[in-house]
Amino acid sequence: MPVDLAVTALNGVRRALQKNATLLTNSGALAIGTMAAAGLGLIYWLLAARLFPPEVIGKASALLSVMGLVGLLGEAGLGTLLMGEIVLHPGKERGLVAAAASVGVALAIGFALLFVFGEAYLNISAGPIDGWFEGVAFVVGCCLTVLSAVVDQALVGNLRSTGRMIRQVLFSTFKLILIAAAAAAGYASNAAILLTWVAGMLASWIGVDLLTRGGARHLVGLPDFPLLHTLRRKVFDHYTLDVAVQTSALIMPYLVLILLSPAINAAFVSLWMLVSMASIIPAAMATALFPVVRASPKQSRHYILLSLMASLLFSVVFAAFILTYSQQILAVFNPAYPEIAGPSLRFLGFSLLGLTLKFHACTLARLSDTMRKASRWFTLGGLLELCFVVAGAKLDGLQGLVIGWTLAVSVEGACAALILAFAMKLDTAAGPMHQGPPPVASPSET
Repeated sequence: MPVDLAVTALNGVRRALQKNATLLTNSGALAIGTMAAAGLGLIYWLLAARLFPPEVIGKASALLSVMGLVGLLGEAGLGTLLMGEIVLHPGKERGLVAAAASVGVALAIGFALLFVFGEAYLNISAGPIDGWFEGVAFVVGCCLTVLSAVVDQALVGNLRSTGRMIRQVLFSTFKLILIAAAAAAGYASNAAILLTWVAGMLASWIGVDLLTRGGARHLVGLPDFPLLHTLRRKVFDHYTLDVAVQTSALIMPYLVLILLSPAINAAFVSLWMLVSMASIIPAAMATALFPVVRASPKQSRHYILLSLMASLLFSVVFAAFILTYSQQILAVFNPAYPEIAGPSLRFLGFSLLGLTLKFHACTLARLSDTMRKASRWFTLGGLLELCFVVAGAKLDGLQGLVIGWTLAVSVEGACAALILAFAMKLDTAAGPMHQGPPPVASPSET
């Protein structure tokens, strides 16, 4: 009898693994790649914090945050579109990826130049760009950021997340080697840190292409702009949702630099980076839901609940960790950071709970093709975050800024939880989640 029970249990586990294989494989590759990259990224910033002055770290991290924002604006929802639509256009994947990448890079150049010249025109004394060389490196970095975002998400959409995992690990490894080399050579400046990111991204794509025997090149062909044009409405919807959800978080280090000081930003970024790293887990789970549920809509409720519960459990554990050990973590980065920041950052980890709910509400909007409607609410949430952050910084410095951010994200998370609960109730009553409209035919097909 015990043997029969063991066999039955093993068969049950095997069936569960087979049932969830697609979700587990792709979200697992995303999580492994991003966590490995995050671990190497942690070593990168630990080394930089020890070898570079706090003022340099504060300015460089702010510049990288702006580069991430310009990358988001330049990506224009194209990568997210590919993630959900590429499987619906078999045989046309390469042209669609190439067209999306071309448009994204062109937008990145425009937004990057606008920021560089705008900062010079406004003569912002605390701005992170110190000269023309950093300006040029910044523009190149923005272009590579957009290219990486578009092609990475195309890999996820093709359910080939392993390729993205390889590139992330290579990028983190290369930039770690470069930061060590820069410090050993005595280049302790904003430009040195920026160049490690730019060179690391370029080298990572060369490396992944070599390791996959041309896999990166084979993903891109002649641009199919007519097909991309037929999907323009969905591009705009994904774009507005991405910008609404991510803008305030991306710009936070820059706001801390402008509102407070470079030294305070250096300490803030140390824990902010850990929160961002931790958010990789719920973000990866929510990201993998999009193509997986599209491929298996009958299992949508099961996949969403599985992803949400695992992500929330992880978020609670992480928040308790930051609350208990925030001062010790700061000291590991730099002995001066605990004195600079004090206990102000201890509540920062609780913002991950709200972020987790936001990630899953965002994916739900994509699955139901209600991105434009959802983006309005997320835009209001982003404005709430920025207002609370600015008001908190004015009232109580760094501690007020952290409390303002955490409170705003928690309010958004509570609203997202209500939306998710309502959607689950509707899904139970009405059947499988909406699969989205059928593929739009290109002009050549009509």
